[in-house]
Amino acid sequence: MSPWLTVVGIGEDGFKGLGKNARRALLGASRIVGGQRQLDLLPVCIRGERQLWPSPFSLEPVLARRGEPVCVLASGDPMLFGVGASLARQVAQEEMHVLPSPSSYSLAAARLGWPLQEVVTLSVVARPVAALSAQLFSGVRLLVLSNDGLSPSAIAALLRERGFGPSRLSVLEHLGGEAERRTDGTANDWSDPAIADLNLVAIECLAEPDTLRLSRLAGLPDSAFQHDGQLTKRDVRAITLARLAPVPGELLWDVGAGSGSIGIEWMRAHPSCRALAIEADPGRQQLIEHNRDALGVPGLHLIRGSAPQVLDGLEAPDAIFIGGGVTRPGVLDTCWARLKPGGRLVANAVTLQSETTLMAWRERHGGELTRIHVAQALPLGDFDTWRQALPITLLDLVKPL
Repeated sequence: MSPWLTVVGIGEDGFKGLGKNARRALLGASRIVGGQRQLDLLPVCIRGERQLWPSPFSLEPVLARRGEPVCVLASGDPMLFGVGASLARQVAQEEMHVLPSPSSYSLAAARLGWPLQEVVTLSVVARPVAALSAQLFSGVRLLVLSNDGLSPSAIAALLRERGFGPSRLSVLEHLGGEAERRTDGTANDWSDPAIADLNLVAIECLAEPDTLRLSRLAGLPDSAFQHDGQLTKRDVRAITLARLAPVPGELLWDVGAGSGSIGIEWMRAHPSCRALAIEADPGRQQLIEHNRDALGVPGLHLIRGSAPQVLDGLEAPDAIFIGGGVTRPGVLDTCWARLKPGGRLVANAVTLQSETTLMAWRERHGGELTRIHVAQALPLGDFDTWRQALPITLLDLVKPL
């Protein structure tokens, strides 16, 4: 099938900034779908019927016209956090033609003199600002698409809260248009100036001297989490996550999540990693909600309730961690049954009873048992001595294909 749908990226310079192919597609379209701002950029010579996206947003106005010459207008590059990516999941490649314009990221990098391949590109358009927390490292440059004119102030507040107040901000409005404007400052002295809804925030990250350094590798300091003592400690957590082996796009069940540390670090491993935190205690549920935002993974999905009952109907996982409840009837059996073939199951035990359960499970299903002993040097009078933490028994196995 020849393409019936053309997705046209249009910049602030409007119709005059489009190439020949984009202009021809718009002139020949029977229907043009877009936001009000994009539609207003078209001249009167464009005769196709103009249609706004519905609210709530839906692709139906486009998909219902399959086979007709339809154009969709998008800002800049439609395949970069744009509607083109959504349409590509519904429309076959041979049916769709995409004609991008320079993205806001490209224009911002050109204005700032930043090599784009060295910059982290992000968006808070209909996304929580808290997700930026996972990208905050001194020396890193971020380009962030704003949701609206309030986004720069929200971003500056987040930077101050996370100990990155000295970071330098440049807000670029209406990039590529006659109303283009740039506002510079630091997060610490950001004065909440009036900003247009169409803007991008450029950030040169700089931490306060005493800000806690948080790596993307497994094993964050215990102090990075708020907890009530139910926390998989740093060294054991690093070993556990190495066995879980996060892979981009995979889903983890963190059963008996406590403070959420395993699921949070799983998601910090890669932006596309997903996790469900299953926790029955209301106080710990609040800790999970705090920790996931503070550590930049607001997409961690909290499941309120006790396993195995609340596991029914959840998406099948690629990996499961059981940090608590291995002795509860049905937990191990249900988790094993729901785990995808080839998936990893890791369970930790502290008590004799839970260790016995894991040993019996290994007799039936195989896997590896590992005993983890961690000791820290702590003061004893005028000297130091080793203080042994409770040993952890770890079961690690892969479900047969």
